[in-house]
Amino acid sequence: MKRKLGLLALTMLMASIFCLPFQASAASLTVGSKGSEVGDLQERLYMLDYYKGSITKYFSASTKSAVAAFQKGAGLKADGVAGSVTLHALHKVTVDRSDLSRMARVVNAEAKGESYKGKIAVAAVILNRTKANGFPGTIRGVIFAPSAFSVVSNGQFWDMPTVSALDASKDAAKRIDPTRGALYFYNPKLTDSKWMKSRPVTVKIGNHVFTK
Repeated sequence: MKRKLGLLALTMLMASIFCLPFQASAASLTVGSKGSEVGDLQERLYMLDYYKGSITKYFSASTKSAVAAFQKGAGLKADGVAGSVTLHALHKVTVDRSDLSRMARVVNAEAKGESYKGKIAVAAVILNRTKANGFPGTIRGVIFAPSAFSVVSNGQFWDMPTVSALDASKDAAKRIDPTRGALYFYNPKLTDSKWMKSRPVTVKIGNHVFTK
């Protein structure tokens, strides 16, 4: 399952990159660069298993190698320089560490007992909402919107997420979406909401029904 999802992620990444407008970077990150931007770069590369070292916030030779490996996998010029096109491509398939943790906490609480695919699906709904009209445009905003997720209001959100929840959130960040663009989900055994049940169904995964 994970191997198939990985191949799908790479295909979607390539498609998204070919749609990117080329633009020169005025603030490329390269060997010797320092600061929070480098730290964020390392974290995102680590999320994709390209970067193996500590998050030092210093652009070292190992960081350059990780950038080049990502560029090669994404079909970009593998020069190891994190310019605007490379950073845009990287941001398309990752989220920052704080948002990853938030997504994983929701997945952990909402999808306990669900399959790995079902966990990815819950995370995908969060990301889909950030791009849909009527929802906040950030992961944090979506998760903490009033009455958005019951696990936030009842405190389950704060439980430590499992490795599986983290991995599923990473895969959703790579734009793997088994929900077909769903914006909501529910367990028909646990909800009596007529409004929720009236929504167009996109797919059923495990105990959850996903809708738009």
